[in-house]
Amino acid sequence: MTAAPQLAGRLRGFGTTVFAEMSALAVATGSINLGQGFPDYPGPPEVLDVARAAIGTAADQYPPGPGIPELREAIAEHRQRFTGQVYDPDTEVLVTAGATEALAAAMLSLLEPGDEVVLFEPIYDSYSAATAMAGGVVRPVPLHPPEDGAGRWTFDPADVRAAVTPRTRLLLLNTPHNPTGTVLTTEELDFLAELAVAHDLLVVTDEVYEHLVFDGARHVSPATLPGMQERTLVVSSAGKTFNVTGWKVGWICGPAPLVAAVRTAKQFLTYVNAGPFQPAVAAGLRLPDAYFAGIARDLQARRDVLVRGLQEAGLPVISPEATYFATVDVRGVQPDGDGLAFCRSLPGRAGVVAVPSGVFYTPQHAALGRHLVRFAFCKSDDVLGEAVRRLGRLA
Repeated sequence: MTAAPQLAGRLRGFGTTVFAEMSALAVATGSINLGQGFPDYPGPPEVLDVARAAIGTAADQYPPGPGIPELREAIAEHRQRFTGQVYDPDTEVLVTAGATEALAAAMLSLLEPGDEVVLFEPIYDSYSAATAMAGGVVRPVPLHPPEDGAGRWTFDPADVRAAVTPRTRLLLLNTPHNPTGTVLTTEELDFLAELAVAHDLLVVTDEVYEHLVFDGARHVSPATLPGMQERTLVVSSAGKTFNVTGWKVGWICGPAPLVAAVRTAKQFLTYVNAGPFQPAVAAGLRLPDAYFAGIARDLQARRDVLVRGLQEAGLPVISPEATYFATVDVRGVQPDGDGLAFCRSLPGRAGVVAVPSGVFYTPQHAALGRHLVRFAFCKSDDVLGEAVRRLGRLA
């Protein structure tokens, strides 16, 4: 990772990412890119057709700052349908430029310099950067992979308790979790909720993969637990649910005072975004339950194809409970166990690109992720099948 020489100190270490390097490597070598998490197949026509119809109309101009009423109402309805929670679409829902802006605006509006944020690592990369931009301090708690590769990632409650200090302001959760694919259980969430209430912490929960859960695992929003709705901001987006990651339509729901705080920061970031796409996302959120169950089944089948291919290639894989990603241990095929070196050599060895999981760890825990690599399976059947065929060269 390289940084510009004049970069402010708080952002040093957040220069050009390995994602850019790996994507460029895929193009240069003609490799299949299983590094970044974006689908290569279209979203539902019920959503795309609404966007097409909106282009060339008044929807091309600035929408209202908080988002068009139709979308805010659809978000509130969707939230009530799937969690039972009631949010006022006028004061407790805010439309953002993807989940990334929602998270950044939350950090900028809620943190004072020196405030600490407790979160789990491996960490989705924008969390640390957003915290740093706000002058906050990341206090990471490691998630531990299953020892034999069969099972799920878990955390040690004692580690979480130790991470909370008098400077802790906020607990940042991501469930279903990227990049591990774990889904926090009710028991784990109960512990975290009790901790948040006991220490009077604010909670931000990133739930962009809320509908992409497999094998009977159940996503439970932390905001639904006792004592949590009044202290929790829930972030989600359309990108993963409707295969429209480039639209950058996200949202944040929570108590009116917290949403108002986030809106204060958001209005000076993008101000507004995605005018023609907002009515399309509203239509998507109102699709029947069968649609949301179907996208999970479809993605689970794609996961199974990739997991089998990785296993046959001699790569021990932790099968995820959710999301777009599977994690492998490369020590069996990379003698020094260096995940970054493995990813740099993989295009030449197999014509496939992946991302080293080490980039999702802070320096203090870098050794925990050094031997791990993340593969994305949100690809078309033909692309995924060809990737698996190529990975067979490693066997």
